[in-house]
Amino acid sequence: MVLENCELETTVFERPDTLTGTTTHYCPGCTHGIANRLIAEVIDEMGMREKTIGVASVGCSVFIYNYLNMDFVQAPHGRAPAMATGVKRVLPDRMVFTYQGDGDLASIGMAEIVHAAARGENITVFFLNNTNYGMTGGQMAPTSMPGQKTTSSQNGRDVETQGYPIRVSEMFSKLDGASYIVRRSLHDPKNIRMAKKAIRMAFETQVRGLGFSMVELLSICPTNWGMTPKNSIQWLEDKMIPYYPLGDYKIHPALAEIKL
Repeated sequence: MVLENCELETTVFERPDTLTGTTTHYCPGCTHGIANRLIAEVIDEMGMREKTIGVASVGCSVFIYNYLNMDFVQAPHGRAPAMATGVKRVLPDRMVFTYQGDGDLASIGMAEIVHAAARGENITVFFLNNTNYGMTGGQMAPTSMPGQKTTSSQNGRDVETQGYPIRVSEMFSKLDGASYIVRRSLHDPKNIRMAKKAIRMAFETQVRGLGFSMVELLSICPTNWGMTPKNSIQWLEDKMIPYYPLGDYKIHPALAEIKL
């Protein structure tokens, strides 16, 4: 029997070799999984899996070593930049990165990350900002916005008593040791594509020996925000992006020649 007018199936996506088939622990709608996939895709495209070492932090990010098929070490809470510094100095030919949430990076680990950036350590940092402590129940984080309700600020963040949020990318862009500092988002296809390009550029910064690079990724947390994934995406677009504007905060001049 001959079938007429049939169309052959076309493969539009394959799981990156670096991304394992392990079922993740992330909540439904969480965009950590997107970040994991983008990092895996870039490492594969660069052909660097056997020369890359990841440093896992503490938080929802902690089990990334189960999802990326490559060498990993586990850091104590907030200490991923210090561990990455040691790994990179001992093995300077490796591509070393940390994967951290806002509680790990901007609270208990703030001293570690600031001084790593100030020293111009030749490492790459991926910073997932979902404005709360995701793993421990949705408490207020250094990035929780004014008026934002969390399990530890049920009337909303009061800046008079609890201070203002920390805009990490803006702050790090002022440090001389930082070479590539950008903020992207994971809330729609266009911004996901832009995030992937930023991840590649951050790794290229390190490969070229230009110093510290960081990609901040705005991420949703439907479970702790008490929203559906769809409403969480809209909330990120309506509330987070105005407070945390997307953009390039610092780019080393030597990166201008790279076309992605």
